[in-house]
Amino acid sequence: MSLTWLPAVLETAGLKVARVDGWESRGRGDVGRILGVLCHHTVGPRNGNMPSLRTLIQGRSDLPGPLSQLGLGRDGTYYVIAAGRCNHAGRGNWKGLTNGNTNFIGIEAENTGGPDDSPWPPVQMDSYSRGVAAILRHVGRSADFCVGHKEYALPPGRKTDPDFEMSAFRESVAAIMNGVAPPPKLIPAAAPPAQPGGAPGKPTVRRGDVGDLVKLIQQKVGTAVVDGLFGGKTEAAVRAFQRAHGLVPDGIVGPKTWSVLLA
Repeated sequence: MSLTWLPAVLETAGLKVARVDGWESRGRGDVGRILGVLCHHTVGPRNGNMPSLRTLIQGRSDLPGPLSQLGLGRDGTYYVIAAGRCNHAGRGNWKGLTNGNTNFIGIEAENTGGPDDSPWPPVQMDSYSRGVAAILRHVGRSADFCVGHKEYALPPGRKTDPDFEMSAFRESVAAIMNGVAPPPKLIPAAAPPAQPGGAPGKPTVRRGDVGDLVKLIQQKVGTAVVDGLFGGKTEAAVRAFQRAHGLVPDGIVGPKTWSVLLA
């Protein structure tokens, strides 16, 4: 599958990325030349960070999965679902491009699409625009090739997602691509040192890391297995811990999470 570059491009842009097991080989065959990004919202449940993830992977009764290459959680985390072709576009047209599943990367952002889920979390909208900008820069296209499903779909009115105003969204994407938007607030590589005489700051730990610090985290968050391997189950346990303590549930153990873990 040719979209194996997706996680690195998003991470280089300073975004939080979670790779869904099997993503590298998931897809309905390979994509063609990528010419743009198609933006969606999930119309999924109100509660949870990315409750629609299983549906995006497996599909619906009327449409087999995967349903997008990327899912975007309410906390701004990108879930990399598939490196191949996905069923996300349907019939449509944007600037003469009519083969959405072949030529567009689909991003399904978690939102009900209703007044119960509006306004969108600022962290999610910031990640949405930065992720789209990073992808378009990588494939050599302008912000004009970011399109909402409601703009692409035919006949007109067939789709209503995403429910935010797309012209303003493209302006924010263009500002990022042109370097006139403020940079994102990145998680530092390590927590700051403690006061004199205290313990040194701990490094930021995330999915894919191994070692004794991972074992310590697993003990603190109560994983069933303490093996020093930061995989999907450990990430889920960290997210649950963060939600329970009022932290951003990104599954990354940075300075704020370390502070609560070690309190």
